[in-house]
This record gives sequence, C-alpha cells and structure tokens, in this order.
Amino acid sequence: MADRPLMPIATAVWLIDNTSLSFDQIADFCGLHPLQVRGIADGDVGASVRGIDPITTHQLTRDEIEKGQADPEYKLKLSRPKTIVAEKPRKGPRYTPVSKRQNRPDAIAWMVRNHPEVSDAQIAKLLGTTKTTIQSVRDRSHWNSSNIQPQDPVGLGLCTQIDLDTVVRKAAAKRAKLEKANPDAGPSLKPAAETTAPAEQDAEEPVEEKKDVDLSKVFANLSGSETEDANND
Repeated sequence: MADRPLMPIATAVWLIDNTSLSFDQIADFCGLHPLQVRGIADGDVGASVRGIDPITTHQLTRDEIEKGQADPEYKLKLSRPKTIVAEKPRKGPRYTPVSKRQNRPDAIAWMVRNHPEVSDAQIAKLLGTTKTTIQSVRDRSHWNSSNIQPQDPVGLGLCTQIDLDTVVRKAAAKRAKLEKANPDAGPSLKPAAETTAPAEQDAEEPVEEKKDVDLSKVFANLSGSETEDANND
C-alpha cells in the first residue's frame, strides 16, 4: 500500500468526476475495490467526501492520466517526489498512550531482568519513561512494586520488535567493545618462588644453632657436685 495516494477515496472522487478512466483503473491506482469505486460513482460511498486533485498534490501527472484514458488496460503510476526529505530522528522518550502507561513498570521489570546490558537511558527512550521510574523498579521502591509482573514490552504494545532488537543489539555491541578494551583479570598462577618457599610461620621462627658440648666441663661439674655432697655428710 506504499504506492497509493495519501487520500485514496478523495482522489477516486476527483478522478471519477474529472476523467474518463475506468473503475478498474481508478480502483487499482487508489488501492480500492472496483465495487467501492462504483459505489462512489453512484453516491453510495463517500458521498460527503470532497475530491482532491492528484495533479496539484503531485501524486499523478496529466500525461499519466491521458495514457490511462487512451488505454483501458493501462495502470496508472504514482508520481515520485523530486526531492526526498529525510525524516528527522526522534529525540526524547517515546510517547506512550495513556491507556498503556500503567503497563510500563511491567515492561521495565522485563527489560531489567532479561537485558541487563541495556542502559537506563536506552530503556527510558524505548519505553517512554524516566530514569527515576526505572530505578524505583530496580530497587523495588515503586509504589506498586508488589503487583509488578515482568512482561514483554512488545506484547504490551509499548514498542515494536524491531525497536527492541535494535536497542538490544546496540547495547550488546557496546558491552562487547568495553570488555575487549578492558578485559577482566582472571585468576592467575602464583610465581614458582612463592609456591616453593617454606611457610611464613616456619620462616619467621628462629632456628636455634647447635653448640658443641665440652665433656671435660661436664665431668668437672659432676666431680665438684660429689665432693660437696661428701663434705656435707
């Protein structure tokens, strides 16, 4: 339906009133059923719709109309704009309908649980919420925390699957880039000098030096002790 005029019924009204194109040609160009076009011609459909000239709106050329009038089998082609204006990127959080805003905490909980790599700023932009709300869901300080149930934001109608996949892919790529630039230092083996060295306790305890025993002094002490005992008797 991308190759159709912006207001098909209004365009069909004008073509019926101002050209000799067949109902089939008008229906094919406007994306309508031939019976709808016939109903418009009979006044049963779109009776209050005012016709719009597709020529002045640059959706159809006069030459294209003349080709169609000359050949009933010819299919009209929608005119392409001469210049294409790029769509401005959307800034700020996504607008969320009032009827769906109550579901945002559930979607936030789902994102936090299933995609921890996605930042709060990305979640806020994707779901049309604020960082304060996201933090309250994270730390369970949200006023309705007891009733929050994690649910897929796509299923809740808060975003499209394409938007969700894009955010997750960007977040994963950013995390991978950071991990590559700053890899986590895993456990490493200790140097051999540390593993083969004696225990600290054994190293700290002083080792007593062995001294040579002088036997002559030992016997002399024993002899002196015996003489003293005899004198005492």
